[in-house]
Amino acid sequence: MSASFNPTTSTYNPPIDAEEFRQLVAELAYHKAEKRGFIAGHELEDWLAAECEVKNNCFYWFQEED
Repeated sequence: MSASFNPTTSTYNPPIDAEEFRQLVAELAYHKAEKRGFIAGHELEDWLAAECEVKNNCFYWFQEED
């Protein structure tokens, strides 16, 4: 399985399905909120940070080795 990344359009298609991706993001966002003490007003920030982190991790996890 390999990830496809197109640097000309900066689009990244993770090698996992959308539901699995959403679940990973939701869990990570929850842990970020938990770490902060569930202070309200940071939900979007937590979600976007988690989404970025999961995308970056997926990109590195599925790199083909030469």
